[in-house]
Amino acid sequence: MADESNAPDRRALTVLAWLWVGAPLCYGLYELVLKARQLFAG
Repeated sequence: MADESNAPDRRALTVLAWLWVGAPLCYGLYELVLKARQLFAG
């Protein structure tokens, strides 16, 4: 932890990476629930 000036950049990159993966994942789960509801509801 000698260079703490790089910490905010790393945090922003981590948040961006989670959004890059999490947004499509959440959308896919949402679509899955909608299709499963159609499948089991009739």
